Amino acid sequence: MAYALNETHNPDAYSWIAAANAESSDFPLQNLPFGVFVPVDAPDMLPRVGVAIGDRVVDVPVCHASGAFRGLAEAAADACAESSLNALMALGWPAWSALRAQLHELLRANHPDQRHHQAMVEPALRPMRDVRLLKPVAFGNYSDFYASIHHATNMGTMLRPDNPLLPNYKHLPIGYHGRASSIVASGTAIRRPWGQSRTEPDPPVFGPSRRLDYEVELGLCIGSGNALGEPIPIGQAEDHIFGLCLVNDWSARDLQQWEYQPLGPFLGKSFATSVSPWIVTLEALEPYRVPAFARAEGDPEPLPYLTSDTNRLRGGIGIVVEAWLRSARMHEQALPAQRLSRADARALYWTFAQLVTHHASNGCNLQPGDLLASGTISGPDKENRGCLAELTWRGTEPITLPTGETRRFLEDGDELVLKAFAAREGWPRIGFGECSGLVLPAR
Repeated sequence: MAYALNETHNPDAYSWIAAANAESSDFPLQNLPFGVFVPVDAPDMLPRVGVAIGDRVVDVPVCHASGAFRGLAEAAADACAESSLNALMALGWPAWSALRAQLHELLRANHPDQRHHQAMVEPALRPMRDVRLLKPVAFGNYSDFYASIHHATNMGTMLRPDNPLLPNYKHLPIGYHGRASSIVASGTAIRRPWGQSRTEPDPPVFGPSRRLDYEVELGLCIGSGNALGEPIPIGQAEDHIFGLCLVNDWSARDLQQWEYQPLGPFLGKSFATSVSPWIVTLEALEPYRVPAFARAEGDPEPLPYLTSDTNRLRGGIGIVVEAWLRSARMHEQALPAQRLSRADARALYWTFAQLVTHHASNGCNLQPGDLLASGTISGPDKENRGCLAELTWRGTEPITLPTGETRRFLEDGDELVLKAFAAREGWPRIGFGECSGLVLPAR
């Protein structure tokens, strides 16, 4: 495993950028997530790599031009001249870690060279409000998993009350290959899709989806890949993970229900997947490690290629994920969004390392910029359910909004926002920013 606690995790360190030191900030000095942006006042400028700190963005190429980086960090900063994170991600974890360490040093208060550091960095700082955040990665491939046993059990119970979990679920991470071309940046409006659906005993019809849903997920962004035919051992899996982002895998449940057998998800999923703009590095999340999910007595142990002592003891990460909804009427009445759910990624049955190892176990070549999503993250209680299909139990238990409106599934004009953070006593709060999308009417 690549990472260990180091000075970049020091909970007592703080930045000379005041906003980064607020307890409510998503982006303290210990985070430093990577993204891609263009300035609002220069929309024709080529996209550039930035790093979030408080309410500012560090323009890495501008900072690099001042001579701020050295060694491996200099090579990593060279890769930030590209319009996506792919080139940086391809360099591997030593380069990512070196760049993050030197950014931490440059932005830290009370450093002996603080005055010199500020002189190099300040010309590269842009207010967050003055930039437009873009899709951070040129995603070449997308795979979606089903790693939450609570979600799988709930969905299975609705479809197969007597046999909610299929026999393979506890033996291997279930997943499918999604559509990478329809991955969009947070803030992109989502057009309600058309498709085939059927309500028995009537024949199928073609029309706009009537059961549009969201899914609260975390995405793993692959950095350095593996050669075709070469698997990734469990002990090396996390070396290939650059970082994590929020993922909303929009789902048309009525289309999905009609088409998914016998092969699996297709047009009910492929119309849009939203990702958050900031990639939180795996290294930044090191203090929030937890043991892998505690399997119930009688559950099978993972096969040897999917297990290790390290993965059992610290393969999980405590990340709280939330879904918030604001209807068009709530917007008109200046009402804030309503939180629909809150769950914790520590409840995932399969760890992130296991997802990577299983994906490559047949020799599949993962590549820089591949996205592996966790699947809907749900917990044991109703308030932990990470999609409307679960929350409303396929529409039979509608939720009520502050305006008196009810929701079984998403309506046109609804804005869905995902949020996430890692927190632990004695350590700063590490946030992911937001992943949002507004539902537009079908064409």
